[in-house]
Amino acid sequence: MALSSQNSLSILTTCQFSSNSSIPKVATFHLSSIPIDNNQTRLLTLSTSKNSNFDKWRAKVSFFPAFLKKGKDAKVLKEEILEAIAPLDRGADASFEDQQRVDEIARQLEAVNPTKEPLKSNLLNGKWELIYTTSQSILQTQRPKFLRSRTNYQAINADTLRAQNMESFPFFNQVTADLTPLNAKKVAVKFDKFKIAGLIPIKAPGRARGELEITYLDEELRISRGDKGNLFILTMVDPSYRVPI
Repeated sequence: MALSSQNSLSILTTCQFSSNSSIPKVATFHLSSIPIDNNQTRLLTLSTSKNSNFDKWRAKVSFFPAFLKKGKDAKVLKEEILEAIAPLDRGADASFEDQQRVDEIARQLEAVNPTKEPLKSNLLNGKWELIYTTSQSILQTQRPKFLRSRTNYQAINADTLRAQNMESFPFFNQVTADLTPLNAKKVAVKFDKFKIAGLIPIKAPGRARGELEITYLDEELRISRGDKGNLFILTMVDPSYRVPI
């Protein structure tokens, strides 16, 4: 379809250049109308030299957003998660917002996990102290505070595929379990023996089983997630500890 000489074409111009500068001014946006006649089509272009300078400027500017979006390293994230956990009584006093905050930092740590195959790492072996969890059964929130375990430990030996959970005062209960690897960081857990007060053995029921995924592991900190959606954060206390076979 021919355009009459009275018609005009609206063109979006994204940048204006100063005549004595090799880089664009502050970017502005405007619509300019260019008359078009029947005999010729006019093409709006920028000179090659200005295009080249603009491309260089754009490349430099595009570097900064990527630089600013660079994630935090594990050391900073560990400091943040320990600070967030400190006032929460291992999670017993955590509000929903607190849980969201801790989970958010945990996911950032999981994204920079330095141990991709924790079940093959010696860093996993030893006795860990539970410093935070969302599991209400472990936190024993249904009990009065004076009847809750003061400290909880979990020991894992990857070479023997054994695990042990331990409570401190006032009851000192324990349970041991066999581990079956499901992949390089996830195990099926089958509890085999409870010890009431750390002394009286009781065979665990067949239904006492679950799964555990180790999502972050270094020499100081471990993050795990259970099959019921619970989050567990632990710190290493004794790397030489061995779980009873």
